[in-house]
Amino acid sequence: MTIDWQAFTPWTSLLGGALIGLAAAAFVLLNGRIAGISGIVGGLLTPKKGDAGWRLAFVGGMITAPLFWLLASSLPVIQIDAGFPMLVVAGLVVGVSTRFGAGCTSGHGVCGISRLSPRSLIATGAFMLSGFATVFIIRHLSGGL
Repeated sequence: MTIDWQAFTPWTSLLGGALIGLAAAAFVLLNGRIAGISGIVGGLLTPKKGDAGWRLAFVGGMITAPLFWLLASSLPVIQIDAGFPMLVVAGLVVGVSTRFGAGCTSGHGVCGISRLSPRSLIATGAFMLSGFATVFIIRHLSGGL
């Protein structure tokens, strides 16, 4: 195993993680809601009166954040090795899984674990194990599809 020292960015990663934690804590303290993306976006699909404004602002912030990043630096190069059909299937699997799992990785992994939620601890463990198994199968058992 080798480390790509050019891509190794512990300080910016630490800062990014701290900002995510701070934002999630502020969101729950100010709004009394968990900053889980699937729940926020899902609430836009079946809006309740007076509930869409903050959800649109949250999603709008996620969409415009890269534009603010461009003021300080260039965006990282994104390389997607999967074809469009595989991306559609992956997106559908993730969407269905967040409904079955009662939340997504951001809701369970960031917000739920910080609240010591047993359900979130189990869900995040399942996410991680699924990821480990997928990488192992694709890289080691199937010859690197």
